Amino acid sequence: MFKIGEFSKLSRVSVKTLRYYDELGLLHPAHIDRFTSYRYYTAEQLTQLNRILALRDLGLSLEQVGHVLRDGLPAEQLRGMLRLKRGELEQHLAEESARLQRVAARLRQIEEESTMPTHEVVLKEVPALRVAALRGVVETYSAQGSLWNELGEYLQRRGIKPTGSCFTIDHNEEYRPQDVDLEVCEPVDAPLDDTGPVRVVDLPAVPQMASTIHHGSYDGLSAAYQAFMAWIQSNGYRIAGPNREIYLRNLADDGVTPDDLVTEMQFPVEKVG
Repeated sequence: MFKIGEFSKLSRVSVKTLRYYDELGLLHPAHIDRFTSYRYYTAEQLTQLNRILALRDLGLSLEQVGHVLRDGLPAEQLRGMLRLKRGELEQHLAEESARLQRVAARLRQIEEESTMPTHEVVLKEVPALRVAALRGVVETYSAQGSLWNELGEYLQRRGIKPTGSCFTIDHNEEYRPQDVDLEVCEPVDAPLDDTGPVRVVDLPAVPQMASTIHHGSYDGLSAAYQAFMAWIQSNGYRIAGPNREIYLRNLADDGVTPDDLVTEMQFPVEKVG
């Protein structure tokens, strides 16, 4: 038999880790001296320890390793566990690969412009949202006030209070200087109602939404959109649906001036290829 220190040298596993494996029930000492409390291991236990290390190297948690060792899983169950781990690793690699591409795109942007970008773009998941919405064609983007007035009157008549920041969905496939198809939305906690011009509907969740924040007057949104489009293209994405303008701080708020406005722009995107 080997003392725990000797076994540690043979296995190249620290004494601290061996004691931890003992606490978890993964690898008990073959013998513990009742007088000295010295722990002893056998050469045969190196095989069991190596199996623990091999399963850990595959990415299994210690809990999963214990399950495999204690229950003697059939080959099919072990294959299922490893397939699940393979899926997790593939997802992690895909996420890290996308992050690497974003880093490379940022480096190119800094090198080309010799400055940090004014609009930071991030990817996030947007949950499903219930809204009161009114869609219509207005003369220009700046003429959407009539839609907001009608939506506001609808909410007031029914005593419904918005539960979040209002936003506009742009249903146009390209920029239009006139005859613009827009949908104005107020998040609400109200029963579904799809019967009138104003509809209470559930917008579906968006798994990948590219988002950036613009501070200041709406006159500066064009430059923000240009920066946004450059980011989408340089990072290998494409637009996958109508975009949203969320008015986090708008002129309806008390004491807000055009310079105080805060607007979040969102585009659903998907990876190209």
